[in-house]
Amino acid sequence: MKDIWQEIRDAGGLTPPVREQICRSYRGRGEKALAAVDGGLVRKYDDFFVVTGCSDEYIVEDDFCTCKDFIYRGRCCWHILAVQIAVAAGSYQEKDGWYIDRWKMIR
Repeated sequence: MKDIWQEIRDAGGLTPPVREQICRSYRGRGEKALAAVDGGLVRKYDDFFVVTGCSDEYIVEDDFCTCKDFIYRGRCCWHILAVQIAVAAGSYQEKDGWYIDRWKMIR
């Protein structure tokens, strides 16, 4: 059986059956992740992926996220899932520059 990420790549994007599978597999987290991808809330900087959440921006790198859900539970949050979906679908905003430089300016 193909994994969902390969199915997204093979289908050339987020087809309705793939979206259904994500929602079935990840439930609420899948729905939030798809909404973030659809809303253009996943951005790739030179150093990190960043996902805009409800109350803040969260840095995602590989299987780590700076959100409280990930920090306390230590499991995949919807921000990580959104990055995985966006990468497989090629559906994220590319930003020139380093997020850490932007972060220093806004903090």
